[in-house]
Amino acid sequence: MAVVNRDPLTAPHRTRNDAYLAVGVAVLAVVLALLTDDGRPLGPSGWALVAGAHVPLVWRRSRPLLVLLVVAACVTLHHVLDYNHTVPIPATLLALYTVAATGTVRRSLLTAVVVLGPTLVINSFTNPDGALELLRISGWVIAVLFFGVDARLYRQYVASIVERAERAERTREEEARRRVVEERLRIARDLHDLLAHSITLIGVRTSVAAHVLTADPDRLDREAVAQALDDIAETCRTARGELRTTLEVLREDGTSVSVGGERDRVAGAGSGSGSGSATGSAEGRGPLPGLDGLGALAEAARVAGARVELSVHADGVPPSVGAAAYRIVQEALTNAVRHGGRDDLTVRVGLRAAERTLRVTVTDDGTGQGTDRGVGGGVRGGVGRGQGAVGGVPGFGLVGMRERARSVGGTLDAGPGPTVGFEVTAELPLPREDTS
Repeated sequence: MAVVNRDPLTAPHRTRNDAYLAVGVAVLAVVLALLTDDGRPLGPSGWALVAGAHVPLVWRRSRPLLVLLVVAACVTLHHVLDYNHTVPIPATLLALYTVAATGTVRRSLLTAVVVLGPTLVINSFTNPDGALELLRISGWVIAVLFFGVDARLYRQYVASIVERAERAERTREEEARRRVVEERLRIARDLHDLLAHSITLIGVRTSVAAHVLTADPDRLDREAVAQALDDIAETCRTARGELRTTLEVLREDGTSVSVGGERDRVAGAGSGSGSGSATGSAEGRGPLPGLDGLGALAEAARVAGARVELSVHADGVPPSVGAAAYRIVQEALTNAVRHGGRDDLTVRVGLRAAERTLRVTVTDDGTGQGTDRGVGGGVRGGVGRGQGAVGGVPGFGLVGMRERARSVGGTLDAGPGPTVGFEVTAELPLPREDTS
């Protein structure tokens, strides 16, 4: 079957194999010459013509038309001299098959006309009363050409199947690589959003505690210090719970890994105890973030010292869109608290669903540190708003927010506000409602 499926023009060792085939056909011709009596016995000239018809078969695949012409010339002279008419038949059929199997259908039809015409004319002179013989010769020629065309079409069909399979395999490999890259970016976004937000809040509360301890040691406000440390502990527990939720979603074997290092089996991602908010429970598992967790984000920002005005007018938002909106608001609040540059910072968060679009806006009245540089939609004082820059190295805050918006087919703009502060605006499309 592999021999049939292989392209005869590109098959390995084709000339050597055709030489063996030519020898085999020549041996068959000798046997026919010795066993049949369909004309004059072969003399020296007859054997020379037989040899001339078989030697070119060695190059039948590389020069099919030229080989057919040489074979046809020798065979025609063979029949004209009325030598044994059965002897050259195998070589003639093989040459005809090769032309049909290696060429187009049009060439095969032209070959049939060119071969049948002289053959019928010659046979009419050598055998005027052989009408049945004419029909037999025509049938053999047409059958061999048809068989060659059919073999070529079958090989093309098999080649197309193999090509489609290879293309599908390449497509699957490319799709797998693309999904790996997308998954790495998604994991990076999740970890960035979670850790950047939590570490920022911890840093703010730590600064408060340090200020209280050093401002007036003689009149130490133990209650304020305790409150700051409690806030830090709560933030750590919340971050650990959300990190655990993220890791559970990423794991495929159903094994839960806690931040503290203990391992246990879970029924599935997001199961177990939890308050239903995006930040999860104090000790671990909780659902994926959504709009119901915005209140906790706003409260965490208020604890960090910002005044947050939250307005949500959106119902029935899909989980994927809700998670994207949550992460955008989380990053925007983190940037506002980190880079606001004033003690009485006010942040306004608004979400409104209208015309199958969820519009998310986060604006603050911060002053930043220094002048605007306009890099990545707003960089102040050498620190990228939303970029999370550390030591002058740009972070990925704005990039992550834009990727969040694009992941659900939306867009995001970020930059200095119209008069003061910084503004983040995202438009996330909502799916059409099923009215059926």
